[in-house]
Amino acid sequence: MFDKILIANRGEIALRVIRACREMGIASVAVHSTADADAMHVRMADETICIGPAPSTDSYLSVAAIISACEVSGAQAIHPGYGFLSENARFVQAVEDHGLTFIGPSAAHISEMGDKITAKETAKALGIPVVPGSEGGVATLEEAKIIGAEFGYPVIIKATAGGGGRGMKVAKSEAEMERAFQTARAESKAAFGNDEVYIEKYLQKPRHIEVQVFGDGQGGGVHLGERDCSLQRRHQKVFEEAPGPSISAEERAEIGSICANAIARMGYSGAGTIEFLYEDGGFYFIEMNTRLQVEHPVTEAIFGQDLVREQIRVAAGMPLSFRQEDLEINGHAIEVRINAEKLPNFSPSPGRISQYHAPGGLGVRMDSALYDGYRIPPYYDSLIGKLIVHGRDRTEALARLNRALGELIVDGVDTTIPLFGALLQEPDIHSGNYTIHWLEKWLEAGGVDR
Repeated sequence: MFDKILIANRGEIALRVIRACREMGIASVAVHSTADADAMHVRMADETICIGPAPSTDSYLSVAAIISACEVSGAQAIHPGYGFLSENARFVQAVEDHGLTFIGPSAAHISEMGDKITAKETAKALGIPVVPGSEGGVATLEEAKIIGAEFGYPVIIKATAGGGGRGMKVAKSEAEMERAFQTARAESKAAFGNDEVYIEKYLQKPRHIEVQVFGDGQGGGVHLGERDCSLQRRHQKVFEEAPGPSISAEERAEIGSICANAIARMGYSGAGTIEFLYEDGGFYFIEMNTRLQVEHPVTEAIFGQDLVREQIRVAAGMPLSFRQEDLEINGHAIEVRINAEKLPNFSPSPGRISQYHAPGGLGVRMDSALYDGYRIPPYYDSLIGKLIVHGRDRTEALARLNRALGELIVDGVDTTIPLFGALLQEPDIHSGNYTIHWLEKWLEAGGVDR
């Protein structure tokens, strides 16, 4: 086992890893930019190292600075959290080249699943169901129109190197194809430096279902059920729950087994998430995230497993501490993402926290790096906390979420807390009757202002 781990991240996820390290008796090293000198993860870690100025390109995204911090501190392994360098294969290779351990999958697996076309081809070869579409990149408008005619409109054009909804456009007819195709390529080029796109059949009323998987890197793998992340704005998740309210036990067992077998065949190591669109009983692969997800706490809640601890154990060469038959779902969990954003436009709202009070009580968990007097810097993601609730069933979890939101106080900046209070007034939320398009339509109709 490692003696010391460096956490190449900030905010609540850095704190999450520090806590796991402390429980395991492992020393933690926090890195930080000059803007984060007073951040909570810096205060909580056993050691701290400043790795550069405020812009993430000069600090949290600086491979050289992070490797140097490891060498200075004597850390043997790096936990990347999520975001930043967590899915950067070149970073992982650099870590390994310096004799350090990356707490996550191999550079090869990150590369394989980081390219959308290669990931889809790999998924098909492993028996994972995929959305019908082009076999590879689509280079010309003429080819795009042929594919549109073959699969039938609507279709969606996606950047092969994309993410977060960038480089993604829908064409509802051949007349819309030229504009959608050219716009998707231009956005992809601007965002990722790569204008290659591919085309898939566009599912009109799907849910977003993701399966949590874990591999030991030695041919073993398990799944920890699914999460429903259908409530999204601009392809960004805001409300996640497990288990999925629309998924039957039989569907869960079938798709879970397919995913667990796939990562076992890959020889995958650590945590991963295989994401699907789900419609009319069918699962269609969209991507694999080769890292810990923001919403991992809902899976931890219903299975009673510490996924960060398991990441560290597997990276140290230890076998999984649980088998598939050990994993049983207990109740229902929901997570809402609290962002420092001003409603209804969701514009960033950095600033000083004048008062912070976290909710508590049975079945309530608040993952946040906030404290009274903390100044949220304007340089990074607007996520400032995750409120997670767990109940015996979905009804109890929703009631607990409503109660916890009433206790949560974040003064000094605007937040998305009112969004969730408004959502909990909607019958569709209580019935679980929504798709990936529901939230945006509700917001367009003025839902948050009601």
